[in-house]
Amino acid sequence: MMQLEVFDILWKAYSLQNPSVQAIHDLFTKENEQVINDHIAFRTFDDARMNIKVLSKKFIKLGYIPKGDYVFEDKHLNAIHLEHPTIENAPRVFISELILSEFSAEFRKTVKKRINSVGNAYYADPDLIYKGSVWGKPSYADYQFLRKESEYAAWLYIHGFRANHFTVSINALKKYNSIEKVNQFIKDSGYEMNTTGGEIKGVPEKLLQQSSTLAEIIQMEFEEGTYEVPACFYEFAIRYPDTNGELFSGFIAANANKIFDSTNFR
Repeated sequence: MMQLEVFDILWKAYSLQNPSVQAIHDLFTKENEQVINDHIAFRTFDDARMNIKVLSKKFIKLGYIPKGDYVFEDKHLNAIHLEHPTIENAPRVFISELILSEFSAEFRKTVKKRINSVGNAYYADPDLIYKGSVWGKPSYADYQFLRKESEYAAWLYIHGFRANHFTVSINALKKYNSIEKVNQFIKDSGYEMNTTGGEIKGVPEKLLQQSSTLAEIIQMEFEEGTYEVPACFYEFAIRYPDTNGELFSGFIAANANKIFDSTNFR
């Protein structure tokens, strides 16, 4: 597989499930903007069969290297980001994992029942990142139960292994060259933004500002019937130069903490 084909495959599944992201992408291209992907993100559990180490293998094999570690105490998450050292404009990869030991016994039991429902061979598949939910039809009662302790876990329970979001690099845009202009363009086009912690996450002084749409609401089949649930969202990021004139390439935990809320049930 060519080095960046992985992102084409992920985008296809992501945009098929979430038509608004393709529509927003097309809005920019109609304005003659070049849409470059700043980063993509994945969610997983810290179970050794599917943790950060497992999901990152695909990218490390393609030449990516781990560049940063992050902790989100209130959401009970660890995360890393990876970068490709030689391919220009290669998207960064952000992978987070839920720390199961920090949740109630009933919560852990519900999650373990789900992930133990298939054999370990499913998780050993090198293409796991494309597989979505490998566990079959979910229980809506379990989904609602998990939401009480973690919206992140509830989302992962029903969606599984897929790109949680792609991110438009505002640095690559010409007409919409500020996060304020981008946000206004998105809202004027009829899309709702995640306003948790403010519409814009971060300040120029911290070298990274981010915003995002609210997750697409889709119909999903559960054991109990069909229900509307949040799927994926689209993010927008602008990076600023440090004192050496180099664009900041990492992530700010306080920003990302609020971006996670884009998939909260509403």
